Amino acid sequence: MAEKLQGEWLTLSDAANLIGVHPSTVRLWSDKGLFPVHRTSGGHRRFMRGEVELWMKTSRDTRQVMEPARAMHSAIGQLRMQIADGRLEAEHWYQKLDQAARAQYRMSGGTLVRGLMTYLASDAGDGTAEAYALGYEYASRAQRYGLSNVEATQAFLFFRNTLLETLVNVYEDARVPPGLAWGRMLNKIHTFTDQILVNLLETFNLLEDAHS
Repeated sequence: MAEKLQGEWLTLSDAANLIGVHPSTVRLWSDKGLFPVHRTSGGHRRFMRGEVELWMKTSRDTRQVMEPARAMHSAIGQLRMQIADGRLEAEHWYQKLDQAARAQYRMSGGTLVRGLMTYLASDAGDGTAEAYALGYEYASRAQRYGLSNVEATQAFLFFRNTLLETLVNVYEDARVPPGLAWGRMLNKIHTFTDQILVNLLETFNLLEDAHS
């Protein structure tokens, strides 16, 4: 295949593949102004190859690094603050729960962070067992408190998305540029949490069939 031109425009997926991170990571960085992006007249994101390659070179040259474990510990505190600020109370599925159930769900953010820390610290990088355990926990809790599979998914996505947003804020507050190492860690987080979500849905359906 012929070498692509410096001025070639890339889609979101193309840019993500080029730098080796999840498309959601590129979307998040772009929306926060941390990654070079252009918009078409229809509002679609487009990336110029030359600008992306320059960003990659700058990222490789960056010496400032924040350890993932330190970022996770900082995220736990910020996550609790965000939940305490009322974001959780605004969720429709959360409003259906009684006080005991709400207390259980408020612990979910910390459980997810601890599971991620275990996964990221694993040399093997295989979080199948941990993802299954977390997926089972979210599914069984939702069943126990009368949530539907859609609401169980919404509950998990609330904590997953809040955690990702919090981690990005931790790095921004530390003035750490979005380098490739950080992007690849986010990619691992997406992979791990996607496994949790799949296990959640599979477990929910199994529990539902068992009770029918």
